[in-house]
Amino acid sequence: MTTIGFIGTGVMGKSMALHLLRAGHDIHVYTRTKAKADSLIDAGATWHDSVTELAHAVDVAITIVGYPSDVEEIYFGPNGLIENAKPNTLLIDMTTSKPKLAERIAEAAKQKQLMALDAPVSGGDIGAKNGTLAIMVGGEKQAYQLALPLLKMMGEKIVYQGPAGSGQHTKMCNQITIATNMIGVSEAIAYARKAGLDPNLVLESISTGAASSWSLSNLAPRIIAGDFKPGFYVKHFIKDMTIALETAEEMGLATPGLKLALSLYQELAEAGEEDSGTQALIKLFSS
Repeated sequence: MTTIGFIGTGVMGKSMALHLLRAGHDIHVYTRTKAKADSLIDAGATWHDSVTELAHAVDVAITIVGYPSDVEEIYFGPNGLIENAKPNTLLIDMTTSKPKLAERIAEAAKQKQLMALDAPVSGGDIGAKNGTLAIMVGGEKQAYQLALPLLKMMGEKIVYQGPAGSGQHTKMCNQITIATNMIGVSEAIAYARKAGLDPNLVLESISTGAASSWSLSNLAPRIIAGDFKPGFYVKHFIKDMTIALETAEEMGLATPGLKLALSLYQELAEAGEEDSGTQALIKLFSS
């Protein structure tokens, strides 16, 4: 049994923490809104009132929060994880965040005799619930090997990508791929409807051929059913695409497809859909 702190119990984090709890680990939780952790507390997790309090109690601290600014607040400063964690604590940030921030965390952790990994995930709420997430890991190999048994309880495809920041860079590749794919999925369903076709039958034909993708198989049925509840929020996808675009520009790489997708999702958010799931993009093509 490992004593694990889990910070961030949203759409994905709650399910991820529950897998660890059910595996018999001693789970400690903190989140800014305690109500979001109630189901975990009812299942046996221990609540803490602050990051500092949690850091003192655990051997592994896992974070999955909203924005890079949230990550900075949790890890740095006098009340943060790095300043308050016990020596040899393993820190695993599973937030989709900036590669350079992951590098900063790793360096600061090393100076405090801590281990740090950046391990963002892909698979949405479905993957989190089923324990089938793809997990992309950056950091020192020894820390990765220590974390691997825990990561396997939350994910199905865990790949060590390289030094600190590599996990976040890989997640940027993932988000760039999804960004333009969601445009294609939305346009295809809009086209099917305009042509008088049954979108479900169209999906049956194209979801197993060359057009197949996770978004087509998992989000297209939600679009057809009019289900726009978030497996992943529009506002968080905009955050991810912004990080990817800024990082690409820093490297001197042009990403026109990403730039288009970001502009469309920003338009969607401005129309009041920032708390909808990413599949709500179809609404821009349905007027």
